[in-house]
Amino acid sequence: MTQTPDTVFQSFTETVSPDQGPPRLQKLREVMRADGLDGFMIPRADVHQGEYVAPCDDRFAYLTGFTGSAGFCIALQDKAGVFVDGRYRTQVRAQVDASVFTPVNWPETKPADWLKDAIPNGGKVGFDPWLYTPEQLEAIELGLKDSGINLIATENLVDRIWPDRPAPPQGAVRVYPEALAGKSHAEKRIELAKVLKDAGQTAAVITLTDSLAWLLNIRGSDIPRNPVAHGFGILKDDGAVSLFIDDAKLNKAVRTHLGKHVEIAPPDSFTKALAALKGPVRVDKSSAPQAVIDALDAADVAHAFGDDPCVLPKARKTEAEIAATTEAHLRDAQAMCTFLCWFEAQPPGTITEIDVVRKLEGCRRETGKLLDISFDTIAGSGPHGALPHYRVSEASNRTLQDGELLVLDSGGQYEDGTTDITRTLPIGAPGSEECAAYTRVLQGMIAMSRVRWPRGLAGRDLDAIARFPLWTAGQDYDHGTGHGIGVHLCVHEGPQRLSRVSSVPMEPGMIVSNEPGYYREGAFGIRIENIVYVTEASTLPGADERDFLAFETLNFVPIDTRLINVDWLSKDERTWLNSYHATCRDKIAPHVTQKVREWLLAATEPL
Repeated sequence: MTQTPDTVFQSFTETVSPDQGPPRLQKLREVMRADGLDGFMIPRADVHQGEYVAPCDDRFAYLTGFTGSAGFCIALQDKAGVFVDGRYRTQVRAQVDASVFTPVNWPETKPADWLKDAIPNGGKVGFDPWLYTPEQLEAIELGLKDSGINLIATENLVDRIWPDRPAPPQGAVRVYPEALAGKSHAEKRIELAKVLKDAGQTAAVITLTDSLAWLLNIRGSDIPRNPVAHGFGILKDDGAVSLFIDDAKLNKAVRTHLGKHVEIAPPDSFTKALAALKGPVRVDKSSAPQAVIDALDAADVAHAFGDDPCVLPKARKTEAEIAATTEAHLRDAQAMCTFLCWFEAQPPGTITEIDVVRKLEGCRRETGKLLDISFDTIAGSGPHGALPHYRVSEASNRTLQDGELLVLDSGGQYEDGTTDITRTLPIGAPGSEECAAYTRVLQGMIAMSRVRWPRGLAGRDLDAIARFPLWTAGQDYDHGTGHGIGVHLCVHEGPQRLSRVSSVPMEPGMIVSNEPGYYREGAFGIRIENIVYVTEASTLPGADERDFLAFETLNFVPIDTRLINVDWLSKDERTWLNSYHATCRDKIAPHVTQKVREWLLAATEPL
């Protein structure tokens, strides 16, 4: 996308509204009755199981009006549940028509339990097998055992009531430089082929778009904010790949880059190609569509469940990827500091949330390297800050007022890296409750930044470290402490997470966010986020002979000290913050204007 100085990547218009929900739900129910179904399940998902979906695949938003990045709807003839997690409990009430849609707390309430209460006498509930994974269906079917409720695979019923459904995206594919990736796609294909061969598997089905992008060193433009291309892949045990993608997306340079060992085929030949395979074929039950299993079973091709072979190698960044994303984060920090210098000069009551978004994106554009933002900027002031994934629109836009906080969560897509950073900023004089919560959030963020742990621990083992200061005050937050992040790929990347539900061990090279927060509905929100990566920990004097890991920080932007109850910080916490700010000064000051440099020096004064 080419931008003019007055344009931004982010849109401030709403494409759906609550009043559209009831008539659409009524049409869906008519189709359900015609097909003999008592219900239909509508996830926020596409055939690739990506978190972010193209407009043509956003059936969940089309039907309900809810625009969050996760959730699903189960529509029955007399009720319709909209299932959302803790990030969206407030947002969902504002976006859906409560007369026909009932918000449901998920994952506390499982879909099977809700269905058993809603249709206790049993019934037929339809689903699109391209939008559900075997793992998801297994969990639902296990919960429905002996209930008389049956799940029925069917075509997508929402598509039948969506007359102006957008066309599938046709974004161009480009080559990702080997110098930034650290390995050629030939090396990656051969390494993963050996994994398959050692496991006695003949091929692996790859449906995740970021896995394909990583494996083949390509990037796409089918999904805003995420440089991926829609497509499927089959990796053979000899290292060859069949790539099922629209031919029009590939120019000569991309074809030359892919070479003779990557066969290009149209997407509609994918199912036929699955049927022609000789098993056992590896399929990731957590990400592949159920339709893949159905196609293999119909052709009597043996399959073996196993992780997408790209996922872990992709998460373990190469030295080249770490070096590249380090440069991207330093560039992004310069843009952030330029913005913060401007922001601090704006009196309360003079700018809006949209002004903030536009200015920050403009600062990133001025680097000359911005390809896109990495997600829609979250600029939530006052009560909007209590919505963890708030997206400002022309309708919701508000002026920043004295005494409020601004939660500013943003990032950029650069060829050498994907950035993500959150700062909470005071607008005028903050209140005592805000300062208390901010200090606890900061203490948790510092604790996670400083932690060292024995190799083998997972995100679930570390997550509580960031929450402990809040827990001592009877407070908490309803999202994970951190998500994985790609290198010029998706801003949310698995399989590693800092979360109480993550069992994936942390390994060197993995990148995660460190973003504890606190949210008081209707009042304010707080989140402080840096991006860190896993590295070998240095040896401490007198330490055991154990293998320890630690985090290295990638973001270097001052953390606002005006909200800190300084007396609450321990000596070690003050030392960490002062050291961090000294590093911010050293790394960023030589690369910004004199005005920004003066702001930076003041913002990083030692406590």
